Amino acid sequence: MTERTEARRPVNLDKDLLAILCCPDTKQEVCLAENALIAKLNAAVISGQLKNRANKPVTEPLDGGLIRSDRKMLYPIREDIPVMLIEEGIPLEGMT
Repeated sequence: MTERTEARRPVNLDKDLLAILCCPDTKQEVCLAENALIAKLNAAVISGQLKNRANKPVTEPLDGGLIRSDRKMLYPIREDIPVMLIEEGIPLEGMT
């Protein structure tokens, strides 16, 4: 598990890239998640309670996330790169 001790910096995601990205499963639009949600998810990562869609524990804090328009799934952003793999999606039931 990689520990990140530096302060989280704002996600730098190109607006044109964001405009063309969509959920790989449902094809719904995605948008940047709010900082408060990312902080809540990162607290769950630290406590070992956050799992992705593949039911595997999320072990690295999120730099940011892309949230699906129905607010049921979040795709992590790490080092300004969106991870748009279905199994890496984080279900948000009970988190928002």
